[in-house]
Amino acid sequence: MTASRAWLIWIVGIFAYLVAVSQRTSFGVVGLEATERFQASAAEISFFTVLQLLVYAGLQIPVGVLVDRFGSRAMIAGGALLMGLGQLQLAYADNIPGGVLGRVLVGAGDAMTFISVIRLIPLWFAPARVPLLTQLTGMSGQLGQLFSIVPFAIILHSAGWTPAFLTLAGMSAVACVLVVILLQDLPPGHPAPEPSQGLRATGISLAKAWRQPGTRLGLWSHFTVQFSGTVFAMTWGYPFLISGQGLETPVVSALMTLYVAAALAAGPLMGSFVARHPLRRSTMVLLIAGATAAAWAAVLLIPGRSPLWLLAGLVVVLAVGGPGSMIGFDFARTFNPSHRIGTATGIVNVGGFIASLVAIFLIGLVLDLLQATGFSGGELYGLEPFRIALSVQFLLLAGGAGAVIIIRRKVRRMMAAQGTVVPPLRAAIARQRRVNAERRRTP
Repeated sequence: MTASRAWLIWIVGIFAYLVAVSQRTSFGVVGLEATERFQASAAEISFFTVLQLLVYAGLQIPVGVLVDRFGSRAMIAGGALLMGLGQLQLAYADNIPGGVLGRVLVGAGDAMTFISVIRLIPLWFAPARVPLLTQLTGMSGQLGQLFSIVPFAIILHSAGWTPAFLTLAGMSAVACVLVVILLQDLPPGHPAPEPSQGLRATGISLAKAWRQPGTRLGLWSHFTVQFSGTVFAMTWGYPFLISGQGLETPVVSALMTLYVAAALAAGPLMGSFVARHPLRRSTMVLLIAGATAAAWAAVLLIPGRSPLWLLAGLVVVLAVGGPGSMIGFDFARTFNPSHRIGTATGIVNVGGFIASLVAIFLIGLVLDLLQATGFSGGELYGLEPFRIALSVQFLLLAGGAGAVIIIRRKVRRMMAAQGTVVPPLRAAIARQRRVNAERRRTP
């Protein structure tokens, strides 16, 4: 293979993923408009995203198996086609069932994209480049979110609902055409994949990927650090900032743009950290989870509305969770053979989106309950109801962090049996300090 061909394959893949993320996050911008268009409650609006994420998460393992069998090109093109049909349906929907159908199609197409793009990287690039390119691929998704925050929002508010969603459908069509024309599954000279296996062999491969502790560590890592940013960006961030915190739309757009910029900046740093310190990946996951809990606690506990600088700090911390969740895929890659990477990646990718859909649904349910009991004082998206509803995230953060600690012990015991002992973090830091001191003393 030639380097230029590999980079072309990767660029086409990340463009398809960028488009997928713009489709995924577009509904987070239209929450207030959707409430009016469909005459829906908070729980019904959250159901749009919950069902979309449920479809996405439910298809991750099947898609992982299918991409190992049929290749990335067919799966990415099929995903773009489904997302285009979903946005076309949503463009003309004027009731809840029609809108839900559109989001289901978007979720199904979205589910076929990321795993398929990630699978291309170890096939086309040297192993040393894989962690950084994985992070850069995740970063491309943030650019897709930026499209939904700014250009899509501008089209929505200037031209209306239908032209805005038709624009998204057109983007999916462009992605589908580019993938069919330019994408290639394997480099020249790479061995052809084995013939498709039967259901029994597929089940055995899936079971092997699940029994691998490293796969489960990746799943719980993704579960713990990915969901809070997804909840914020896809559903409840806009209503919380506009109705709860009383910010103007341009300020909210600026904060969402900061979210994207912070994720873009954190991605290469996270990739470099993973490449240089592969034995400390789970420690980074736990640090991000702790920072997320601390940032939400500061915003939700402060009396009255939060100052803008504190909200900006929350946005930055949540943005780091996106690149941080990519560590889960690195666990899948390093603890599974190449022919099982798609399956293992699918298992890992379930984690964050299961946590996201649970959080999104519970937040909407709590908001409606508070409204029904009179606590909200007739203000569905008021600050006080949001304080209680958004606190459900602490339960998921604590549960996910606990699971990471438990599974990490199993992984480290397995690594020790294979000859790789992970020293305690304190001992590792002390050793690094001694090495640095010796280097400074050496003339």
